[in-house]
Amino acid sequence: MRLEDHLDELRKRLILALAGGVVGMGAGLYYTSAMIRWLCVPYEEIMRAANLDPRLQTITPTGGFTTYMQIAMWFGLVLASPWIFFQLWKFVSAGLYAREKRYVYLAVPASAILFLCGVMLSVIVITPLTLHFLVTFNRDWLSVVSAFTFQSYMSFMVTMMLAFGLSFETPIMVFFLNKLGFLSRSRITQSRRYVILAVVVIAAVLTPGSDLISLIALAVPLYLLFELGVLLIWLFGS
Repeated sequence: MRLEDHLDELRKRLILALAGGVVGMGAGLYYTSAMIRWLCVPYEEIMRAANLDPRLQTITPTGGFTTYMQIAMWFGLVLASPWIFFQLWKFVSAGLYAREKRYVYLAVPASAILFLCGVMLSVIVITPLTLHFLVTFNRDWLSVVSAFTFQSYMSFMVTMMLAFGLSFETPIMVFFLNKLGFLSRSRITQSRRYVILAVVVIAAVLTPGSDLISLIALAVPLYLLFELGVLLIWLFGS
């Protein structure tokens, strides 16, 4: 293909991806209420167990609406992401060899499954444990009543979901770094101590403003996922 043909193809794929994103955000607006109710379940259960008011609050006139629209936008992009990535794949795949395409066919569904596993682990296990610790700490150690705002709670939930979802992509990233020649088996063996330090730093960056429990809860599976990537390299890598 000539350069002009590549540019035309890129423009076509971008338009289709953008259209899919708009449709996804439209669907996101419709289903956001159900998503918010699901995300509020851990908070409501923990607050009721602590004999506290389970209702979230907003302290600005537009706070609830703005947060709702932000969640709808992100939720819509997640819904549209398969279509968006498909358009990206159609543009990129033309320049790949058959062997490279085979790796992508394996990596894409694996990445999606790992991301969803990270999100579900965050919502079902990690976030309730973290909230319980924070509410109990506020009550027993500080004599402070926990009354979170809708904006701060949703920001906390989305941050945790993205942090765990992205961290679960570690095995795929490690495997492809090996395939690209940036990470050999010998280098992995020599750099594990640095990996532990990097994992702690990454966990701290991905959970800004969170407590030590959240950091540890992300750092431990992140390192285990790195070791899973190493196992994949020993089984299928070079």
